[in-house]
Amino acid sequence: MYKVIDTHSHLFVEDFDTDRAEVMLRAREVGITHILMPNIDVASVAPMLRVCEEYPGFCFPMVGLHPTEVDANFQDALKSLKPLLDAHSFIAIGEVGLDLYWDKTYKKEQLSALDEQIAWALEYDLPLVIHSREAFPELYSLLSHYKDSPIRGIFHSFTGTADEAHALLEFPGFMLGINGVVTFKKSTLPEALREVPLSRIVVETDSPYLAPTPYRGKRNESAYVIRVIEKLSEIYATSVQDIAEQTYQNSLSIFKHLG
Repeated sequence: MYKVIDTHSHLFVEDFDTDRAEVMLRAREVGITHILMPNIDVASVAPMLRVCEEYPGFCFPMVGLHPTEVDANFQDALKSLKPLLDAHSFIAIGEVGLDLYWDKTYKKEQLSALDEQIAWALEYDLPLVIHSREAFPELYSLLSHYKDSPIRGIFHSFTGTADEAHALLEFPGFMLGINGVVTFKKSTLPEALREVPLSRIVVETDSPYLAPTPYRGKRNESAYVIRVIEKLSEIYATSVQDIAEQTYQNSLSIFKHLG
């Protein structure tokens, strides 16, 4: 049995309230040793922490403000979240980033919120888990100011081009987070990944979203990360065992506080 880390899963949301124990059991049965959980906003912190407390040593919380939750009052949310870093043990700052897909109204505020949360990551020596959608130029420009800093983390749910992958990998402390999208029939991600070293990849589910083939359209769960690993073994022409071992070690190199 190989060991696997699901680096991004929202198993604390209501979708799992009726069968969370079974979901956790299925995850363990396929070799998952750690499930890393990012919150979304202030309200989601409490249920996330409850689940992590219920599954100590298996589920690990992050904290941050998701870009789609950033509005004119984002500073109030950040003021509520920042003190939690001293009150709890978090594995990362996340899920943070930029999302200009649905609405560009608060673009300036999103940039400001991300910049502030990067400062948290540096202050607490924690990795960043970065969400980016339709915002690659803006994200690259902002992060470029930190190229000489020790920031590290994951570009969550990477679905970009080979050129975008090369640009993001200019930041040596970062990995690309790969999930079920890589298994989709029309996905161009397999072609992009052929130019990305396996040493720069981690796996994730983003449960309950983005379920891989053959579960596409259904609720995703951590156990399905195995489908992602199987697809990566095809792309990199190596064994599932090799993919599992490499991505496991890659994850540990980013999340240095994993216990």
